[in-house]
Amino acid sequence: MKFATILSASAVLFGQAIAHGGVTTYVFDGVTYPGFSPYNSPTGQSTIQRQWSTYDPILSATAATIRCNTPGTGPAAQVATVKAGGSVIAKWAQWTHAEGPVMVYMAKVGSTFASGDGNGAVWFKIDEGGLLSGTVNKGTWGLGTVLKTLQWTTTIPANLAPGNYLIRHELLALHQANTPQFYPECAQVKVTGSGTGNPSGTYLVSFPGAYKMSDPGVTIDIYSSTATTYKIPGPAKWTG
Repeated sequence: MKFATILSASAVLFGQAIAHGGVTTYVFDGVTYPGFSPYNSPTGQSTIQRQWSTYDPILSATAATIRCNTPGTGPAAQVATVKAGGSVIAKWAQWTHAEGPVMVYMAKVGSTFASGDGNGAVWFKIDEGGLLSGTVNKGTWGLGTVLKTLQWTTTIPANLAPGNYLIRHELLALHQANTPQFYPECAQVKVTGSGTGNPSGTYLVSFPGAYKMSDPGVTIDIYSSTATTYKIPGPAKWTG
């Protein structure tokens, strides 16, 4: 009986590890950078990604973990480089849900990554993909692209001012009615170029703070709606 109990507990843990997912690799302007491996020891990991702990979802829009998944872990060891107007491909080792939006944010930090952790209204959205076609309950979503290809490609705004930034990829899974699941991860990137754009005003949000559980694009029963539009949470996309 004891052996059976151990097997059962192991099966649960294994099921948790293989469910859901997170960004595990980045490609900036054709150069591949490693992400963090959440189920391995942090010791010896040298990545561009801020440390995070689990493939499991965050279930509250106001949780402290909504910013970069695991707060207070400090800067990562590496920094990616990308030119303004360049591309970033985020890659998932696994993903399991087709319904919901993809959102990509950036936040400018100081002269060193140790001096900025994304606190305050500093985040601006540079990319998003919500309901791409069809209806809310039977349509094609941004998450469907991630499910099919295990990646998402974004263009860095061409006029973005150079400097140090955090880039935040977030998946919002809506497959369970009125129970949104958030999956954010953050990485460190240095933007180069001669851009002068610095987003301000309503383009800037904080995490937590950007969303409320009552937002129509957050808590939603997609199975009871035949709407052909969906309001992606957060601010308008900043294009520079």
